[in-house]
Amino acid sequence: MNSYAFASFAHVRILLLPVGQIPRDTFDAYAAEIRSFESIRLGDIPGDAKDERARFMPNPLSSGFLHLCFSSHPTLNSHSPLSLFRPSHFNLGIIGIAACSSSHPLSSTAQQFENILADISSETSTFPLSKTCFAFQDGEGPNTDLGENPPGLAMIPSAMGNKKLYIGTLLADLCSQILGEFGRLVHTLETPLGNEYLNATLFPVLPAAAEMPFALEPNSHLFQSSFSIHSSRPELSANDGVMRSSPGPGVHTGLQRHSTLGPPPVKKRLSTLGTTSSHARLFKVYADFFLLAGRTQDASIWYQEALNLFKTGMDPVWQASAVEGLAIISVLDSWAAGQGLQASISDSKDPWMEINEQLSQAVATYLKSSAPSETIEDYSLLALVYTSAVLRQTSLLFCVWLSKGWGALAFASMLQPGATSCWTKLISDNSWVNLERLSAITGITRSQIANAISQAHGPWLLHLDPQERLVVLHSMAGIYNCLGYRRKEAYILREVISCIMDLIVCGRDEDNQLRKSDIGSAGLIIRTTDLQNGDSETPTSNGSLAFRPNENMQGNQSILKLLTYACKALGVNLESVNVAAAPNTEEEGNSDIQNVSFETLSLVESLNSSFGWPELQVGIIREAIAVAEALPDQLAVARFALSALKTMHSILATNDQCHLYQTATRALVTTRRRGDASMIEYWAGHPVQSIAVLPLPPHRTPVEKPLSLLPTSDPSPHSTGIISGSDNNLFLYNPRKSVRTQGKPIIVQNELAELIITLHNPFVFELELHSVSLIASGVEIECTAISSIMIPANSVHTITVSVIAKQPGILTVKGCIVQAPNGAPKTFFLPLSTESEEESQSRRHSLMICESERTKYSGLDSQTWNRSGKRFASFLSPSKQKNSFLECLVVPEQPLLRLRWTSLTHAAVMLYNGEKSTVRLTLENVSTLPVDFLTLSFEDSTLASAQEALAEGQLDVLELYETEYDLIHHQAFSQSRDKEVKVISPGQKIVVSVACFGKAKCTSGTVHVSYAYAHRDNESGSMPGIFYTRQLTYPMAVTVYHILECHDLNILPLDAFSDLNDESFQKDGHTHEWCLFSVEVRNTYGLPFEITFDRTQRDVPEASTSSIVPPGATSRILLPMRMFRLSDDVISRPIPTLSDRQFVVSKSSLSDAEDRVQRELFWYREELLGIIHGRWKEARGSRHGVLSLRQQRITMQMLNALKPDLTCIDLSLAPCHPKETNIRLCGGKFIVVPHTVVNMVARVTNTGPSTLVILLNILTSPEEHVLLQGSPTDILLGRVQSGETRTVEVPLGFLSVGHFEIAVEARERTKDRTGLTRLWVIVEEDDLSRTTPPDHR
Repeated sequence: MNSYAFASFAHVRILLLPVGQIPRDTFDAYAAEIRSFESIRLGDIPGDAKDERARFMPNPLSSGFLHLCFSSHPTLNSHSPLSLFRPSHFNLGIIGIAACSSSHPLSSTAQQFENILADISSETSTFPLSKTCFAFQDGEGPNTDLGENPPGLAMIPSAMGNKKLYIGTLLADLCSQILGEFGRLVHTLETPLGNEYLNATLFPVLPAAAEMPFALEPNSHLFQSSFSIHSSRPELSANDGVMRSSPGPGVHTGLQRHSTLGPPPVKKRLSTLGTTSSHARLFKVYADFFLLAGRTQDASIWYQEALNLFKTGMDPVWQASAVEGLAIISVLDSWAAGQGLQASISDSKDPWMEINEQLSQAVATYLKSSAPSETIEDYSLLALVYTSAVLRQTSLLFCVWLSKGWGALAFASMLQPGATSCWTKLISDNSWVNLERLSAITGITRSQIANAISQAHGPWLLHLDPQERLVVLHSMAGIYNCLGYRRKEAYILREVISCIMDLIVCGRDEDNQLRKSDIGSAGLIIRTTDLQNGDSETPTSNGSLAFRPNENMQGNQSILKLLTYACKALGVNLESVNVAAAPNTEEEGNSDIQNVSFETLSLVESLNSSFGWPELQVGIIREAIAVAEALPDQLAVARFALSALKTMHSILATNDQCHLYQTATRALVTTRRRGDASMIEYWAGHPVQSIAVLPLPPHRTPVEKPLSLLPTSDPSPHSTGIISGSDNNLFLYNPRKSVRTQGKPIIVQNELAELIITLHNPFVFELELHSVSLIASGVEIECTAISSIMIPANSVHTITVSVIAKQPGILTVKGCIVQAPNGAPKTFFLPLSTESEEESQSRRHSLMICESERTKYSGLDSQTWNRSGKRFASFLSPSKQKNSFLECLVVPEQPLLRLRWTSLTHAAVMLYNGEKSTVRLTLENVSTLPVDFLTLSFEDSTLASAQEALAEGQLDVLELYETEYDLIHHQAFSQSRDKEVKVISPGQKIVVSVACFGKAKCTSGTVHVSYAYAHRDNESGSMPGIFYTRQLTYPMAVTVYHILECHDLNILPLDAFSDLNDESFQKDGHTHEWCLFSVEVRNTYGLPFEITFDRTQRDVPEASTSSIVPPGATSRILLPMRMFRLSDDVISRPIPTLSDRQFVVSKSSLSDAEDRVQRELFWYREELLGIIHGRWKEARGSRHGVLSLRQQRITMQMLNALKPDLTCIDLSLAPCHPKETNIRLCGGKFIVVPHTVVNMVARVTNTGPSTLVILLNILTSPEEHVLLQGSPTDILLGRVQSGETRTVEVPLGFLSVGHFEIAVEARERTKDRTGLTRLWVIVEEDDLSRTTPPDHR
């Protein structure tokens, strides 16, 4: 802002130029020494001039200061009309800086300085007024005397002690020359013709020297020529002392000057200079030169004189400039006084308020003025002085506000803005509290300063040159930044960038014209040297090659930084995707991995995604990309487009997303084609959502088993089940049987394993990934990256990565390395979360949502990159727990079997119910390892329902036993152990046999072949004490035909069938010890079957009975069997449980007596089923099977018929006298003659284990036709010992003929029956009694 400093009217601008081949750092060092002189005391400036040059010379005793301003660029030629209106805008002096050494003599340095002056200034220009060249001697320079220096060159030896003092002296001499030239210039303007030229146009310019009536040669002092002095001078009275041949007013001290100077009479000046033009402009020029000369009191007098003449309002531009000068003088006087306060007209106002009112008046006056229509260039100059006045007023308010009030710090800031550190302090702490504190202290609000600076922005900026417009906009942006108005600053910065781009385009056009014209001018060669560096001029005519000039990238980064800064204030973060840094392998560890879940980061992104106006942001993005393309910077184009996609894809339309992605892709391809090796970061968010190990196929999955389970001989069924991996307990039902126990995934050494990586594409276009690879540690693996991956729009895509582990151990998968096309790879770690961490993350999500809705931020504090750190810092802090990753267990290399051949067709088995068959399986070892362990296990469709019923526990004890018995003894499949296989060598084939049983309701079955290489050395890497098995599964479809049904089981006494003929009991003769087994069998199939029931009983010969049952018919089977009695120890045992289940709780609600009866029925039924066995056979075929009776139940009546009595009663009839023959035995029945008395003989034997007190009861039927001697009941036999036999004879007589039944019942004293025997008698007359009449004697 030095060009628009508040006190720029009082700054003597001096241009610093490098001369010769001086290094840049050397020039900067010498220039810094010169720039350290911000002001020079008027008393140090030599004033020995005697002619008109002495008019603006200071008094040797003056206490004022002459302020300096050093620039590095020449004044634009378009500003030459302002040479008389605002001389402070031009470089009044030129200082060349050269480095003098033995290789660069002083003469050549002086000549180079003169050439540079000829290039940058013309002979017709008014300024600069003086020039000199400072030649700084190096340590190896020539030892030249100062008097030998060429004219216009000052030698500064390196050995000089106080070099700064000497430089100050040289600067004072240069300022003296400038002040002297002020007098020569004013002398020209004081002539009538000069005054006419001064009032000719709005911004007058003196004509060339040839057009002046006197020999006036502008810049003649720069070309070693004398300045001709006109002899005619205005004659004023002695009391005026204003325009005389003496050095002019102010030669005396300040007090004398203030007392002697007065306003000159206007009439005398008009009579002297002529009456055609006003003198107001001339007085204003006087004041400008006096202000530059540091004589503020003289300048104030002439400004007031000029304003008195400007009151007519005919020259508002010059009037406003005079008002500005008075405002600047007030600040300079306050600074010179060295105090913070100065007396003002109104004690109720601060001093800066009066100055602000003056500047406001000047700005308003500039705004009302209009340039003549015939001079179009005046519009540009008028806009320049207007914007300068606005910036000057803003500088006043801003410096007072920034310096915390009117004081020395404010004066220094207005005189030399770069001399204070207030700017740095404000930028470092521009919080709202600090800014409002400054407003409260000074009474100047930020809005007041902003309103003042906003006056400079308007359509008049278009009339400024690009360079001037750039300076004005840059100053406005700096003010807005310090005020904390970031959005307004961004708005202005966008125009700054637009102005810069216009300059770049214009420069390129000029460069192209220079290349085409091939002008050999030295100035043009110097101008185009940098632009043509590295390029070769190649004609583009027909038959020649075209070329692309090398692009100069210098300065592009500054433009891009300015662009990103402006966009960031408007809610567009163009720095979210940057150029990738060099990879650092040391950072790949997981020590710095933040355990923040992907869901948490996504939630933060969604909560912070809305800031700003989407329509405005989309336009800003397009503008930023257009700027990057115009530079051109293809890498920045890609960064901006991808940053917009990364941060704003939720609000971008489909077409915008596709356009940005295509633009970024095209820019990256162009960058790579041009040889730029830079790569950008990965930008598409967090693409990796999960990594999972694909489970191995069931026949390849190894199962860990302890070595202690290896069988030493024939393994038991339970141990076999454990080793084979199947359920070792058939009675345990597991509804989650298909879900394996959660643990580490298993990978087999030297075998292919597959990992599933889930990728997510949140964009509306198809996302391409160059490669995806795994990050793993632990065992050595062989893995190749997946390349050329296309993820569909707005979808989740899975890829499969193949891995081969080279050794056993633990494989840790930490994450993935993802690389986009022409981008840098990025590492994504995926830590695993435990249940507690997932609960913590859930609570964190809830708190974040609550926080996002509860807290409100104002202004730019609500930006995503600002509020995230404030609102969610505690939520995004990494967990202190150690990260855990996906771990895989790599087991040693395992053998592999395959099923080569089976004896089944289409894997289907068809059987009759109870039929047995054999299935043969041929196995082949296709691996390089032997198999030294092999076992079989089986499953069928009936197991699940039975196990479920057992698990529910709703079965009674009998149903429970039957279910368990069916699971154990009626298995659908079992292993046929014909021969046991010890080892299966690589490439060997074996045959295993599986026995199949036709089980009702069985529809399917599975054979599991478990095998392993268990006996291996420890060098293979296996863990001690364990081995791994694999399981080969062969499923089968089973069809069981239901053919025979058994029902109506019954046990009957044998004496109920007196005509039954059986050799076993006929030989024994004890029919009372036998009973009859009866069952009905029905044929439900379409073929006849022969059924056979076998009796296998101890101490009794085996017997069987057969019958052919036609289709649909029912056959009753009768089979005698000997009664049996079980001991009390057997029937008192509880009903057993065949499984090894623990904690089986009985749910029976029976009483003790009922429970005793139930146990007795159970054990007698089990003994009965062990004696009677059924089987069937096809009547006209060879198929056969077993016939089960386990579905039948027995009752108490059957139980009584099955058990023998405790007493054995042998009942018979005998005649009363041995000689009588009235009784005979025929067919097991006694034939007796009626009307005779016979003896009924009952031999009672105690067959029980204990002594019994037996009572007999005699029953006859029909009772009325039989006579008994004595009482027929309670015939006491007494105490009968075990095995003792007693005989009882009872006489009886039959009163009629017919069939009679006599039964003898033995009872114990407790009235419990212990035995019963029946006797059948036929009473009929014999042949003798029918022929011989009875004797009545």
